Amino acid sequence: MKTRYSSLLTVKKSSMQKSERVLQGANADLNNASITLELSYNSLGDVDTPQSGAMSEMLASRTLLQSQRALIEHNKEWLTFTKKQVEVAKEKLKFDMIEYEKFNYLELEEIKKMLQEIKRKEAKDLDEVALMTHARKKENK
Repeated sequence: MKTRYSSLLTVKKSSMQKSERVLQGANADLNNASITLELSYNSLGDVDTPQSGAMSEMLASRTLLQSQRALIEHNKEWLTFTKKQVEVAKEKLKFDMIEYEKFNYLELEEIKKMLQEIKRKEAKDLDEVALMTHARKKENK
């Protein structure tokens, strides 16, 4: 049954589905960020520091360690950012779900009223038919 809330309900449902997709994307980004951070830590452990040798090797190793630490710091910031994005997406989805449920409830109530009105009208029509039939039976007797 079409009600005055049907088109609005469709819009709210599509908005809710869009929010679900955004949340899934944010969760995927969060997973990627955590995996990248873990890989960065593993790469830091793989950097060998020379115990002896030329000073240029020591400086190169130090530069490599510094760049790896900077990469780890960047990945930590990315992880923090993606966590915030997930929280924002969850809040938006929660809001959209509440809005959808509100209008879904209103539509169901409207449908109930329409069905009650239809039942009332059918009962009234049946009563009229019964009265007309009863009146005909009296006239025929």
